[in-house]
Amino acid sequence: VLPGVLPPPGSMSVVEHVREMAAAGLHSNVRLLSGLLLTMSGNNPELFSPSQKYQLLVYHADSLFHDKEYRNAVSKYTMALQQKKALSKTSKVRPSTGNAASTPQSQCLPSEIEVKYKMAECYTMLKQDKDAIAILDGIPSRQRTPKINMMLANLYKKAGQERSSVTSYKEVLRQCPLALDAILGLLSLSVKGAEVASMTMNVIQSIPNLDWLSVWIKAYAFVHTGDNTRAINTICSLEKKSLLRDNVDLLGSLADLYFRAGDNKNSILKFEQAQMLDPYLIKVVQGEIEMDDTDPSMLFLDSIMCYSWNNRIIKLSVLSSGLIECYLASNSIREAMVMANNVYKTLGANAQTLTLLATVCLEDPVTQEKAKTLLDKALTQRPDYIKAVVKKAELLSREQKYEDGIALLRSALANQSDCVLHRILGDFLVAVNEYQEAMDQYSIALSLDPNDQKSLEGMQKMEKEESPTDATQEEDVDDMEGSGEEGDLEGSDSEAAQWADQEQWFGMQ
Repeated sequence: VLPGVLPPPGSMSVVEHVREMAAAGLHSNVRLLSGLLLTMSGNNPELFSPSQKYQLLVYHADSLFHDKEYRNAVSKYTMALQQKKALSKTSKVRPSTGNAASTPQSQCLPSEIEVKYKMAECYTMLKQDKDAIAILDGIPSRQRTPKINMMLANLYKKAGQERSSVTSYKEVLRQCPLALDAILGLLSLSVKGAEVASMTMNVIQSIPNLDWLSVWIKAYAFVHTGDNTRAINTICSLEKKSLLRDNVDLLGSLADLYFRAGDNKNSILKFEQAQMLDPYLIKVVQGEIEMDDTDPSMLFLDSIMCYSWNNRIIKLSVLSSGLIECYLASNSIREAMVMANNVYKTLGANAQTLTLLATVCLEDPVTQEKAKTLLDKALTQRPDYIKAVVKKAELLSREQKYEDGIALLRSALANQSDCVLHRILGDFLVAVNEYQEAMDQYSIALSLDPNDQKSLEGMQKMEKEESPTDATQEEDVDDMEGSGEEGDLEGSDSEAAQWADQEQWFGMQ
């Protein structure tokens, strides 16, 4: 069969159809069909072979993963692994009734290692890093692919397990010696630049036009040891070379380094150069799109706008906020704390700087109380400052002080209406079982921003909860089943009338 071309329909089993649709990227179609087939399998365990059921579970989980339903996906992946374990104990495929597999058991089965990797991805999206580490740790070292080692290295680093992180990064480089992000990971963990460079020497010598890589490693070794001057000089020497001239990543690094060195003029100049080279660094249409002002892209745009306004204080604040967000995203909490403190000292204690410093403090359990004090000061100055309200609500949520959070949010919403605040209030109301008002808050949030996914998810989760209406409907179904009118599904006058009523109702919408 040619890639992208489906075989003749009559030659495949239904599970093979699911597999082909999954390969074709028809995720919503896979989700619907595999869900129905799994229900059939539950009602008749003999309908599909163990290998077919394993495949269905994996494809269904993959479709859930694509829809970002990570908890549901983890559940299905777990069931798939249990099915695979049972399958491995069976030496021969049990024949299925009506859907006999046309391929051997070992052929076309989804990889168990890939399933575990997908589960780890789900856990990281759910911020359950310990579970992600556990599932990947369970994979024998010799079976770990480069992407598994890379994910483990990042997770170990985030968890403070530096030795394990270094080992995993080195394994990535052993398998893929040009994995530059793994090189940066090692340098960030204080591995000597010379040692890292030695791991890439063979590939540098064997491939033309890669002589710059050893200089690149040297430059970022200076970056991670805090030697900003030598880092700037080394990157400038790279950037001036014809083959690496006008590289957006190098320009971004220079902008960061100049800012750390206190050279705001050159910092903004490098940001501008990068933006001119790659306009899609800022996905904003002025006047048409409203963005969260904590988004690094928005902060990047603000820095350019501030430059044109020639306001040095605003420029410093915006650039700092952007860099701090980047540090937090890469788990560089220490660097973020240093920068936040510098901004606080330079610009003084106002609602923005207090909240910025509190945002960093919230990332470290040791500084939680300091974050609380800072946020209280910010809200005393500006009770309507949305960023401070959101961060204080986040802190109250961690402490499970939902009533205090509700009071805070109601007060903030008294004189303004904001999608995020309404959505968070909805979450807090769910926590105290005030479901109807929570639904109202989610509805308000969606009316302000119909694309707010978190509000939509909160509403959908509540709608799935069993209600008295559901129970009534179940009783009606039971009554119908007990009426003895089986087989009368082809349609009757009364049923036709019901469909006519429904058609009229749809037409009125």
